[in-house]
Amino acid sequence: MTTRRALIQSAGAAVALAQLGARAQSRFNLAIIGFQMSSETHARVANAAESAAKAKGWSAQVLNSKGEMPTHIAQFDTLIQNKVGAIVVAMGKPVEADAQFRKAKEAGIPVVTVMSGASPHAAFDIAVNEYSVGARAAIYLMDQLGYRGNILTQRFEGNTATRIRGKVLDAVLSENAAVKQVGTHTMARTASWRDDVRAGMSALLLRNQGAVDGIWASFDGQAYIIDDLLQQTSGATRGKPALVSVDGGPETYRRIADPKSFLQATVAIPFERMGTEAINVVERIAVRKEAAESVNAGPYIYMASELIDKTNVAQYLKK
Repeated sequence: MTTRRALIQSAGAAVALAQLGARAQSRFNLAIIGFQMSSETHARVANAAESAAKAKGWSAQVLNSKGEMPTHIAQFDTLIQNKVGAIVVAMGKPVEADAQFRKAKEAGIPVVTVMSGASPHAAFDIAVNEYSVGARAAIYLMDQLGYRGNILTQRFEGNTATRIRGKVLDAVLSENAAVKQVGTHTMARTASWRDDVRAGMSALLLRNQGAVDGIWASFDGQAYIIDDLLQQTSGATRGKPALVSVDGGPETYRRIADPKSFLQATVAIPFERMGTEAINVVERIAVRKEAAESVNAGPYIYMASELIDKTNVAQYLKK
């Protein structure tokens, strides 16, 4: 009897192990690459994607390229070699990593990017319409100035989104001659970008002391540094100069609501929803095997942005 019971138990254990092994083999393996996870927005997308993937029972690993192209390319190559089920890239570089995107496609590995720009080798890019985002931020600043006065701009040319925002601002300025850009600083793509912004804007503020009516920043991380500098300026008061940026997030909303802060508004981009949408898209094309054209007609899947200022910030502070 004991022997029979042992055999039954042994057989039961073998079946359980086999089932476990089958489940492990069928578990979808996703990789997520955040180009620079020290950037809050990159991390918000990557972390949201990871959470959404794990909620579906998938295996999800997050890699950080640390803003370095050689690392980014090496990570891509390793994932392709390991034959992952799909790759999600937050704020990637499809042009610079074109060969890796192509290799992934040839290997049958779908790549979905977020705010990276389109690639002929990627399934889709989850994005906001940056031309619209740039216009909303620029026009809001013009409104605050009454369409006249002097502004400073803090730019970043190393990212498609921030570069587009800057170009849209230039178009708006070209049609509003009474608003003059009296100084601009372009952020370097380095690990110490915060120090670069601080040094550049400190010099511009000192050079144009008392003559600046507005400041435009290409993303909120830059705006935080500028806001801190302005708050340290003797005699400065909220709204003079008016500071406007783009991105959104808890720290941004806190500052907009703070009477001591100079940050007047941001155009909020739904980074968490973008990360979640990337997972939904991966599920449709990589798991359910739906045709790409049934998911979306073009390479971009657009999500809505929203302008947040003192009139509506309270509802975001509660979230």
